[in-house]
Amino acid sequence: MNWDDARVFLAVQRERTLRKAAKVVGLDQATVGRRIAALEHALNATLFFRASDGYALTPAGESVLKAAEKMEQSAHELARQAQGVDNRLAGEVRVTTTDSLALAFVIPAIASLHAEHPDVRVQLSTSTQMLSLARRESDIAIRTQKPESPDLVARRLARWRVGLYATEHYLRRHGEPERGTGLSGHDLVLYQPFLSGNSRPTLVGEPIHAGRIVASVHSSLMLRAMIRADIGIGEVPVHMGERDGLVRIWPELSRGSAYEVWLVTHQDLRHTARVRAMIDAIVARFETED
Repeated sequence: MNWDDARVFLAVQRERTLRKAAKVVGLDQATVGRRIAALEHALNATLFFRASDGYALTPAGESVLKAAEKMEQSAHELARQAQGVDNRLAGEVRVTTTDSLALAFVIPAIASLHAEHPDVRVQLSTSTQMLSLARRESDIAIRTQKPESPDLVARRLARWRVGLYATEHYLRRHGEPERGTGLSGHDLVLYQPFLSGNSRPTLVGEPIHAGRIVASVHSSLMLRAMIRADIGIGEVPVHMGERDGLVRIWPELSRGSAYEVWLVTHQDLRHTARVRAMIDAIVARFETED
């Protein structure tokens, strides 16, 4: 098996359909199917079950998976090390972050970078899904959690308290909630992952059992938009609530855990000129907001 075969094999294993795998590796669907068939013929083994819900590995495929992942790791390490000594302020930098942080910080940082280094091209991905720096899906990640991998270099950009917010218009209509009532009589908008946890959800420590959950979202940007639209009250990082002109309810109370923002890159890439320039622009943008 060569690296090209391993790359196609891994794409099918991860995406589970030929169509999605083809998009990942930049080939057409028919070519991916032929490559998998040729690989199975060369190895004299069936690597995938073809099921109605997609492709799944056979026992033979499971054994091939470990070897393919080792090849991928070596290929990415080679590319990172080569890129790490690249002193050109030109070429592509891939950045991944959330939509909220992209609008407030990363896009202005890209504008600053472009003004100074117009030959650097940025590929920006905004999603709650964490792309892999080790697999070179991204060069820089702006995340709300610190990674544990020793191969990654992390720098904390911000640490904000999280408060409870509403609009002035909402509070005129509904009044300010009373502490100890479980937010009785109030409409709530929540971050969906908090509802999916094992513990009972609260807002800045206040139980919400008596409130009415109007909507839940997977994006902090959408959560803030719903609060601004008078749909309900919700938790927002204090820095962002102030930017949005929202009214903080119970200013003395905050969520138990702060909202942290981390800049993460692979240690092999942090000295690449274009990656370093993008990092510096992002850091400068956050520093202007302190």
